[in-house]
Amino acid sequence: MAQGNNSIKKILIVAFSLCIVCSVIVSTAAVALRPMQQLNQELDRKTNILNVARLYEPGMDVEEAFREQIVARVVELESGDYTDEFDPDTFDGFDAARDPATGRTLSGGRDIAGLSRVENYATVYLVGDEDDPEQIVVPIRGQGLWGLMRGFLAVEGDGNTIVSITYYEHSETPGLGAEVNNPRWQAQWEGKEIYDEEGNLTPAIHLTKGGASGEHEVDALSGATLTSNGVTNMLQFWLSEEGFGPYLAKFRSGTEPEDAEDTETDFEDVEGA
Repeated sequence: MAQGNNSIKKILIVAFSLCIVCSVIVSTAAVALRPMQQLNQELDRKTNILNVARLYEPGMDVEEAFREQIVARVVELESGDYTDEFDPDTFDGFDAARDPATGRTLSGGRDIAGLSRVENYATVYLVGDEDDPEQIVVPIRGQGLWGLMRGFLAVEGDGNTIVSITYYEHSETPGLGAEVNNPRWQAQWEGKEIYDEEGNLTPAIHLTKGGASGEHEVDALSGATLTSNGVTNMLQFWLSEEGFGPYLAKFRSGTEPEDAEDTETDFEDVEGA
């Protein structure tokens, strides 16, 4: 007896075929759109860097402005010197942290930002003259209340005075921790100083409740204690000797970071160090 169009077998065949066709379409679209997504991510990164350096203007050609005003360099965090081992246009510190050859494990009191692993090299962005920059933009990240917060900090060429701070990725509570993106809160950072004395690699900058009055203090986020603690902790980490402390110390002391010798680097896994 011939089966009707509503038989279970035919329904399953049609459903399976439809799933296959849809999967192929979605996969093809994902592959085809990947280059565009990567370009948009790169454009967003450059926009955020220009924004934290107070160089962004609505409607501007971001690519042109970035190319004319920003120089990217990769820094070896331990020494604070530049390295040419990596291309700053493609190097990703977040990925490098997960690679045993270019990252290290943190534990206990060393992991105040809650990162578990961190890169040995990082990209910095210099505004103006590469040899005597007006500003230095460094990437920062650390745990907030609900997850990882990622952003940029712009520092004047003296290696100590803050220009601005911005976060481009976070999952903090709207109206509370998400106020890290509030321009009024971000405006407080301008002119604040990171360190309390020359040569000291321990950052003094921190968030405080009840009104910030000192040159190293910024008002905490109202009702968002854990997010505020996360901001303080990530800055305490990234601006210390574990992060960009040695690099910024060179600017504070008036000595420029050096270019590493053009020799082949033998990377070793320092996991557990």
